[in-house]
Amino acid sequence: MLNGFWAVYLRELLILKRKIKRQALSMSVSPLLYLIAFGYAMGDKVVIHGHTYTEFLIPGLVAMSSMTYAFGIASEINVARFYWHIFEEFQSAPIGNCAYVLGEVVAGITRALLGVFIILSLGYMFHVRLNYLSPYFWGAILLNSFVFASMAVALAMVVKNHADQALLTNFVITPMAFLGGTFFPVDKLPHWAQILVYTLPITHATRAIRKSAFGGIPDYISYVILVVIGIISFFIAISCVNQARD
Repeated sequence: MLNGFWAVYLRELLILKRKIKRQALSMSVSPLLYLIAFGYAMGDKVVIHGHTYTEFLIPGLVAMSSMTYAFGIASEINVARFYWHIFEEFQSAPIGNCAYVLGEVVAGITRALLGVFIILSLGYMFHVRLNYLSPYFWGAILLNSFVFASMAVALAMVVKNHADQALLTNFVITPMAFLGGTFFPVDKLPHWAQILVYTLPITHATRAIRKSAFGGIPDYISYVILVVIGIISFFIAISCVNQARD
């Protein structure tokens, strides 16, 4: 299993290495625009739970970006399937479904971590100093990335073309990015809306990341929910890969 995992993961790393500069620049654009637009527009003028809006925004961007870039591994999988037919080579190679899924999921987590480091660097440029050394902070990021990388592998096996992949991103990832407490405190929503929003994994990731970044200890239930959703998504991904191979 480990040999198969390393084969899949190293392939994705080599692809990332070849376009690391373009990838890093691409990952910098959206967070930089958010920081300029919201940071300078509201910045110190808006205070949420004792923190400036810029301080409130950075953990939200970390949660959103770790979700987006982890899920982005689906696009790489689809390119490999539809254009390079790499998935067919994996089918004929002695690589198990679990090893394949694990390799792609870890590759998605790696991309997510790269995006997170870029956001933290941008936050440093904007003089935002939060508690980034907390294990709760990085634990929530890893779990969030695991959840959405696993979802990405599962959905990448289901879609038939890039248009379908774009639809999934527009109808699944984009709404979560804006409704998961990234840009606003969820407790300001009506009660019925809070119930709906708390069904989203990104909401729990955002809460945990933000609370730990502010020096607190997040509610353990957020981590439990992310672990459960991540494990379920991982095994669904294995099942989807098995069906795709058939």
